[in-house]
Amino acid sequence: MDINQLEVLVAVAQEKSFSRAAEVLNRTQPAVSQAIRRLEHEIGEKLFDRSSKDGTLTLGGEILLDYAKQMLNLRQSAQNAIKEMRDLHHGKVTISANEHTVFYLLPVIREFRKLYPLIKIEVRRGVASRIPKEITAREVELGVVSFKPHDNSVIAVPVMTDELALIVAPTHPLASRPSVSVRELGVETFIAHNAVSPYRAKVIETFEKHKTRLNISVELPSLEAIKRLVETGAGVALVPKLTAQNELANGELKALSVQEMKLERKLNIVYRKNSVLSHAAKVFLKLAKDMSKV
Repeated sequence: MDINQLEVLVAVAQEKSFSRAAEVLNRTQPAVSQAIRRLEHEIGEKLFDRSSKDGTLTLGGEILLDYAKQMLNLRQSAQNAIKEMRDLHHGKVTISANEHTVFYLLPVIREFRKLYPLIKIEVRRGVASRIPKEITAREVELGVVSFKPHDNSVIAVPVMTDELALIVAPTHPLASRPSVSVRELGVETFIAHNAVSPYRAKVIETFEKHKTRLNISVELPSLEAIKRLVETGAGVALVPKLTAQNELANGELKALSVQEMKLERKLNIVYRKNSVLSHAAKVFLKLAKDMSKV
């Protein structure tokens, strides 16, 4: 099999049509069909269900598709590396982060842009548990996660420690206090993120342990929305402190620690083990290490 055949496989799978894939690849439909037939002959498996009209992959096709994407991503990485070798002042660093860890990146990006204004930074929104897989599949070069991956094929560099904080509006009765107990929070109305996370599980477990009611009256899909609602006095919320730094600095929110809930997490930048990072990724990683707050 060659890279062009794999490119055809990916195109047909993405377009779910041999004819549309031919248009995207600027080839004839017979040429696309012939490339798929040759690929099927070489691996000895049917890749598409011909009885389906939408280019449905067989199990063998799905397995090969995953490897095909990795190989095409590797080709793109090779092309990018050669381009950067010609001109070290240009390039791009691709990073995956979720709604929490992206806040860590903001000051690093600000400093990076001062030093390397011609290098593009592309931050993609990822699901925390899938970010290590994105790294190993070469979909991105760097990732930021709030845990240390068990995958031995990635390296994790600790860069910051974050903690869980109770945020309240400045007018809230608790706003002037540095800390509060779980039992005192039994009368509070909580605004929570509706995504399942280790943080949420530990909070629920702590409230149950202290036989205190956790009154979650509103669930929202984003941390930004949670902060805005807390600012109005509609309730309180437990969020990673890093995500509310600006609002705390501006006095728009107040943060308290919960005495029985000292939940800390180390944020890590992860990258592929034994990988040759691009020039852009190397200098970004070095800057992140220099600015580390662990």
